[in-house]
Amino acid sequence: MMLMNWKIFGNMNRYIYGMMILLALPLSIVGCQEEYVTYSDAEYVMFADTLATYPVMQDQQAFSVPVVSTVVKDYDRTFGVEVIDAADGAVENLHFSLESNTVVIKAGENRADVRVYGKYDNLNPEKPLALTLNLLVPEQVQMPLYGTKTKAVMQKVCPFDIHDFEGWCVFSSMFLYQYNLTGSYQRLVKTKVLDENTILCRNWMRDGYDIKMVFHPEEPLNQYVTIPEGQVASDEHSFFGIVYGDDNILVRTSSLYDSYFYTFGKYLFVYAEMYVETLGETFGSVGHFYNVMEWVSEAEARRLFYESGMPGYYNE
Repeated sequence: MMLMNWKIFGNMNRYIYGMMILLALPLSIVGCQEEYVTYSDAEYVMFADTLATYPVMQDQQAFSVPVVSTVVKDYDRTFGVEVIDAADGAVENLHFSLESNTVVIKAGENRADVRVYGKYDNLNPEKPLALTLNLLVPEQVQMPLYGTKTKAVMQKVCPFDIHDFEGWCVFSSMFLYQYNLTGSYQRLVKTKVLDENTILCRNWMRDGYDIKMVFHPEEPLNQYVTIPEGQVASDEHSFFGIVYGDDNILVRTSSLYDSYFYTFGKYLFVYAEMYVETLGETFGSVGHFYNVMEWVSEAEARRLFYESGMPGYYNE
C-alpha cells in the first residue's frame, strides 16, 4: 500500500506544478498581420515533484527526475544538483549514482531531467529506499513555499514471469472465512499457465470449480490482476445451505478495490466480488472479499496436505 501512498502525494505535487504552468502559459495577441507571444515575468525553477516513486528494473539504464521552469529562455540554463542526506536509506554509489551533478534546461525549452542510475542488484524489492536531491538555483527563481528539494523513492521491480505463478499455492479467503461450513478459511490450490498472462486456478473456492486470472504487468508500479466476469466459483448450496438464484456463485474483479501481485514474492492479493444470477440477470451481490494466494514448493504442498490437513485438492 506504501506505493499507492507515494502516488497520491505525487499526484498532489503534479497538481501544484500544473497550476504554476497555467499561470505561465503564453498569451497570444493576434493582429491583422502578426502574432505576438509573451510570457509571464515570474520565473521559477524547481523539481516537478517534491515526492515520487521510480521503478528500478533489471534492464533499465536510468530513471529521470524532472526539473521544470515556468518560463522559456532563448539560452541554456545550467543548475547544480546535490544529494543532501543519506537518512532516507539510499547510499550514493551503493544504491544509486547520478549521471551528472548538473542539469541543463536547453534554450527554447522549460524542462530537463536529472538522470539517476539505480543499482538493481543492491536493492531489496521489499524495502524501497529513498534519496533526497537538492536543486542549486538562485534564490530569486525559487518558488516560495515549494522549495528546491525532491525525494525520489526507488522501488525494485523484479522481472515478470507468468511461470512464477504456476504450481501449488496456499489460498486464504475472507469469503471462506465467512461462509465455509467447515470453518476453514484456507485451502490448497494448484495453478496452471494458459498463456503469457493467464493462469487457471483449479478448485479455487471449491473442488470441481476452476477459474481464470489475468495478469497485467505493463506498468511496473501498477501491476494488477483481473478475474474475467461470469466464471462460476461454486454452487450456492455448498456455502449458503440454500439456493437463491441459478445455484451458481459467480466471481468477477471487484470494482471497489485493486487486485495486485508481487513478482519478487510470488504472491498476489485479489479482491473479488461474489454474486448470484437468476435466468441470466443479476440477483444480488454476495459481497467484495479479500483473498491472498501465496505459491509454495511441491514439498511444502505435500506437507500441508498430509501433515497439517489443509483442505483442497492435492494430486501428486
